[in-house]
Amino acid sequence: MTEQAAATEAKQGNFGIQRIFLKDTSFESPNAPQIFQGQWKPQINMDLNTKSNKLADDVYEVVLTLTVTAKNEDQTAFLAEVHQAGIFKIEGLEGPALHQAIGAFCPNLLFPYAREAIDSLVLKGSFPALMLAPVNFDAIYAQSVQKAQEQAAAKQAESETAH
Repeated sequence: MTEQAAATEAKQGNFGIQRIFLKDTSFESPNAPQIFQGQWKPQINMDLNTKSNKLADDVYEVVLTLTVTAKNEDQTAFLAEVHQAGIFKIEGLEGPALHQAIGAFCPNLLFPYAREAIDSLVLKGSFPALMLAPVNFDAIYAQSVQKAQEQAAAKQAESETAH
């Protein structure tokens, strides 16, 4: 490999998936079997959350938590939750690029697995298939960074006016 190619690879970083696994899952249907008696017009609510842990140098665990709640006429039809995790080796990225890889790129890879696990749970609960729409984790990450920057600026402005 030439020096230029090695320098380019170092700038881009190296990314690898070591393992994708289901860390935790739960399904509840608190109003069964009565919930099956009415007309099925559910209101679906989906919550997303991510967290990460550094396991070793350049090795990170990222966990995407996906919680779906379905209500039918103000009764909870089901609550399904999946903690889909992955172990990722991320070399050559630092600062904002590393945070974006962990906060947006990794969850984007985990989401299809979590969506399939949720759908499987819902079907096993005897409910119609639930095909969740794709999620733009890059936009969610950008919003969280912007919110954190605004909070930091407000905190700094507050401390400056207090002195």
